[in-house]
Amino acid sequence: MTLETVSTNRSHGGTQGVYRHRSDTTGTDMSFAVFVPDHEAGAKLPVLWYLSGLTCTHANVTEKGEYRAACAEHGVIFVAPDTSPRGEGVPDDPDGAWDFGLGAGFYVDATAEPWAQHYRMRSYIEDELPSLILRDFPAADLTRQGITGHSMGGHGALTVALRTPDRFRSVSAFSPIVAPTQCPWGEKALTGYLGEDREAWGAYDACALIAAGARLPDLLVDQGDADTFLAGQLKTELLVEACERAGQKATIRMQPGYDHSYYFISTFMAEHVAWHAERLKG
Repeated sequence: MTLETVSTNRSHGGTQGVYRHRSDTTGTDMSFAVFVPDHEAGAKLPVLWYLSGLTCTHANVTEKGEYRAACAEHGVIFVAPDTSPRGEGVPDDPDGAWDFGLGAGFYVDATAEPWAQHYRMRSYIEDELPSLILRDFPAADLTRQGITGHSMGGHGALTVALRTPDRFRSVSAFSPIVAPTQCPWGEKALTGYLGEDREAWGAYDACALIAAGARLPDLLVDQGDADTFLAGQLKTELLVEACERAGQKATIRMQPGYDHSYYFISTFMAEHVAWHAERLKG
């Protein structure tokens, strides 16, 4: 699992890198981005994970997310993985759809064929990539981790954190798919990757996990009220209801006039980084 440096750039008093490695989990080459703020020798910095949405790679947030100044200010390492396995032999949606297959791994471990061999993004995000970060980025303090994400990646951030409650001190999301068992994107993905057994889908549904007793230390969600996916796919109101019923602490904000794009994400990114940094202190 040798790490290859694809590129490094100085930015905001830190180093933005893109890296590649051969993944044992997905059986493919995987790329990811890491921003490390300048720090004193031997210092340890908290880590904020960012999971991207449908069609994206690490590049979307690194190019448009505007997180580096805030991460440098607060001393936070920012890790942005890819959204699916890629490469020769990796299956894609046979109809070329953008909401399934390449770029649309939904952060699940697929069990249905032909997806099961490579589409193992849950294990990659929860196990393999953290081990690699711990090994190759000595400043990373994995006792202080937060996680966030956008859309499909917001779904990923919520469900990863709900399944591993002792790992993350802070959890936030931008425009998350909060109940994929109840929306077309999620039903298509979960049927394709996991098969027809809807009981198996529950591990990948934030509302279902909260209803079953999973809890987060805190939760921040920003959602634009002009998002064209809000009513049909994201269904933020279901998360509000699930948190209220369960007594889950949450700040869920509807932002007037904002859509689903990185214009929205970049507007509130610095606030999210600061919110995480406060919870990831020493």
